[in-house]
Amino acid sequence: MLFIYAFAKAYNQPNKLVCIEETTSEKSITSDVSQVTVYLNGAEVERISNTFIKQGTTILTFENLSNTIDENSIQVAGLGEASILSINYGIDYLTKQKNTEEVEALQKDKKDITVRIKKINNQILGLQKEEEVINLNQKLGSTTQEINLEKIKALATYYRQRITAIKNEILDAEQKRQELNIQLQDILKQYNELNITEQKSTGKITLKINSEQQTSLSLKLTYNVANAGWYPIYDLKAKTINTPLDLSYKAHVYQNTGAAWDDVSLVISTGDPSTNNIKPKVNTKYLQFVSNYYKNMNRRTKTHNYKYNANVKRVTGIIMEENGPLPGAEVIIKGTSIVTQTDFDGRYTIEVPNGKELVFSYVGYQTQELPIYASTMNVTLDGTNNLDEVIVTAQGVKKEAKALGYAVSEVASEDIERYLSGNASGVAINQTATGDIKLEGLTATRFEIKKNYSIPSDGDVTVIEVDTFEIPATYEYFAAPIINENVFLTASFKDWARYSLLPGEANVYFEGSFSGKTFIDPLATTEELTVSLGVDPNVAVTRKQVDNFKATSFIGSQRIVDNTYEIKIKNNKATPIHLKLVDRIPKSQHKEIKVDDIETGDAAYEKETGILKWILDIDSNSNAEKEFSYEIRYPKARRINL
Repeated sequence: MLFIYAFAKAYNQPNKLVCIEETTSEKSITSDVSQVTVYLNGAEVERISNTFIKQGTTILTFENLSNTIDENSIQVAGLGEASILSINYGIDYLTKQKNTEEVEALQKDKKDITVRIKKINNQILGLQKEEEVINLNQKLGSTTQEINLEKIKALATYYRQRITAIKNEILDAEQKRQELNIQLQDILKQYNELNITEQKSTGKITLKINSEQQTSLSLKLTYNVANAGWYPIYDLKAKTINTPLDLSYKAHVYQNTGAAWDDVSLVISTGDPSTNNIKPKVNTKYLQFVSNYYKNMNRRTKTHNYKYNANVKRVTGIIMEENGPLPGAEVIIKGTSIVTQTDFDGRYTIEVPNGKELVFSYVGYQTQELPIYASTMNVTLDGTNNLDEVIVTAQGVKKEAKALGYAVSEVASEDIERYLSGNASGVAINQTATGDIKLEGLTATRFEIKKNYSIPSDGDVTVIEVDTFEIPATYEYFAAPIINENVFLTASFKDWARYSLLPGEANVYFEGSFSGKTFIDPLATTEELTVSLGVDPNVAVTRKQVDNFKATSFIGSQRIVDNTYEIKIKNNKATPIHLKLVDRIPKSQHKEIKVDDIETGDAAYEKETGILKWILDIDSNSNAEKEFSYEIRYPKARRINL
């Protein structure tokens, strides 16, 4: 009970304090998840509950919640005239999280089979003890009693029959136990497949509120949870090289919060509350003398927007440095002892049964840590102390400006009113091709999904298509035979920022067939986004060094190497192709190494980088040939990385 002291005006005693007794009631209330905003890492859950409270103080407890709630994120709305006295979040260790029906069935089967195995073990033990007793009591007589032949025969028959029966019963029991153990192992494998862990405790939120009168409340409780998120997956489809590119933008949503999201309204947000939003501060640097072992520790952070992809279980890729692949580089799953190394070509493959980040390292190079964002992860390690700084900015694409800075297209009037009333200044409102509402803010994009979804708390992926685009694209074949003697079909498109794409893996389909995977990285380009649609085996390219008897010669202390390369392209397709061919002339980084007599023919030559480029149009069933050469001079007593 709560006692409140107040002036007794109501009792015609205005100058006297009286003690008014006020009751405190407690009640547990049920709540339903109405909406979930899923971020790239984490989620905001909204629950609703209708309840009645009496006059005075009431303690309301929301039970069976996630045990990963961020207590600082809890908000309560719908209190009316009531006021909050306190909010408390705690863990209920006695109430366990609810499982899905499939999990409940698996757990029941596991329990039943385990009990049956124990009973069989007990049965086998009893039979073995009986056998021991029989073997120890085969004495056929005693000093006080004679045993005749008939009795001996009867005892022998009994021993033979009973021992045989015991052996057979043990054999049958062991066979049954083996069958049950196989079933149990299958159940445990299914546990791993469904990401099932032992039942965890639940969370609960306790509200202490006060009201001057009894009233009904429509409460809305919101909070942030961990162990949830989404990552983008794209489908790229090209029917022919003369049609636009179809891009399907999909969100793979997962959650393992301990509470199911049943028939909820979903919002997919490109925001990430886990990102460090603290603005860096630059202070004055003072120079001073230091020891010879001093290392510059002022490292700049290399910005990336890669997000963990829970669906990836195996990663392959190439680790490079500025001049080529890095054999012997190490790849380790952060926080584990699972490690592999790159081969001679810098390639690696690693299984990722657990863990969320890969660490790439090589002696003398800057270590990189990246989330496991795709099944193919190619990394270039920096040999300097400082990483290149990349600054990424994003701007919403707006059409005609309207009230409060909105850009409005194809959106229902009631939705416009709803957003205008929310005073969401600076947000562009559009409708996606799938009928969902797309809100483009200054720092994030939100997709309000029109269809409700049920997402169980099992870590499994639910695929949601958030948008589709028909993109005008420029198709081009690409070949760099110095690296790879395959010819790749690429698609390039401009104005890609307006699609609000994130770095993500893409399934590629060309001419109706699946042609592999690629990775879309909008942060890696400024004007044009280029994606690979796969290898076309109908276009062949070869690169070989032309025989030259004077390829290597000596003048005094100098070694002279003449290199001439010939590139041949064969178009075996029934249609002409547009091909970009790339090669290179090496660049010297030492004054004693000279690169002279460069012959590039009709290639576009970038002197600063040494890159050669040809743009070729090759008819069907036709060939093209290109040739270039250069000379290298260096001290014959030295070796260089030819």
